Amino acid sequence: MNRFFLQAGALLAGLSVALGAFGAHAFKVALEATNRTDTFETAARYQMYGALSLIFVGILSEKIPHKFLNWSGYLLLVGTLIFAGSLYLICATGVTMWGAVAPIGGTALIAAWIFFFLGVTKK
Repeated sequence: MNRFFLQAGALLAGLSVALGAFGAHAFKVALEATNRTDTFETAARYQMYGALSLIFVGILSEKIPHKFLNWSGYLLLVGTLIFAGSLYLICATGVTMWGAVAPIGGTALIAAWIFFFLGVTKK
């Protein structure tokens, strides 16, 4: 079991819930005024997906210890932070150039799932 992935996943999941609540209540008027509610919800949703995936990889790494699963976990963490983070930054700052960063996070997430596949396929 990879304790780091479990801890990071738990933190990301908790923050996703907290940020989602913040966006639905305290930040709601600002998000609606800038038409960024969907962007914020996408960020919170993908952050939770990344968190749960990271927890899954952390648990699975005990049953199938492979370096590709480790790569998958690190890429899930980095990809989630970059993807969701860039969307949160767009919402918080109004600077749409952060949108150019999101595909880097998305690419890291895709690579994470490729490494996951390789990790559970290789012996």
